[in-house]
Amino acid sequence: MSIKFDLSLYLVTDSILCGAMGVVATAEAAIRGGVTMLQLRGPRDNLRQLLDDAIALRDVARHHGIPFVVNDHVDIALAVQADGVHVGQDDMPAAFARQLLGREKIVGISITSVADLPSADPAVVDYVGLGPVFATTTKLNAAPALGLDGFRGLRQRVGLPVVAIGGLNLGNIAGVMAAGADGVAVVSAICGTPDPARAARDLRQIVRGGQT
Repeated sequence: MSIKFDLSLYLVTDSILCGAMGVVATAEAAIRGGVTMLQLRGPRDNLRQLLDDAIALRDVARHHGIPFVVNDHVDIALAVQADGVHVGQDDMPAAFARQLLGREKIVGISITSVADLPSADPAVVDYVGLGPVFATTTKLNAAPALGLDGFRGLRQRVGLPVVAIGGLNLGNIAGVMAAGADGVAVVSAICGTPDPARAARDLRQIVRGGQT
């Protein structure tokens, strides 16, 4: 059985957007504000920096009692004893990630289209990152935006918890939750904001059905 997780407000780090504050201080503040799950997404060409960030973010997440997963890099997730991984369609297949990590860890997978649906095998995968819902500039070579209708249609075909991702912010996450998301994954809506804790609190209130 995998580690318990809450997809409500899922922070994906971005070292460039975090700027001078850095990913660790940003994550710390955001978790205080209500982030429920943390993912490290870092540059593929600097594995040492990725490893250092993974160790620091793992410790922050553990201190606050929320799950920490590593994007793409199963080796780094294993090395730092992260709570799991999130893999895309072009990364290590989820079945191999599960084999390496074991049953107790979290394995998430990205779904961008109907063609990807077979990869969301409930015997292997714990949750799906579905998107991009809206156009995004925080991920290179992102798939075309689904829009709310496209998201809703795909979500209805996924028999797993779903976290929406892609272009999400205070102005549109209510509609995404209404379309069936179990939570929202954000990058720029927290990373690089003047007050990540406040940004997280405002987002969490909407996810819970309240107002900012």
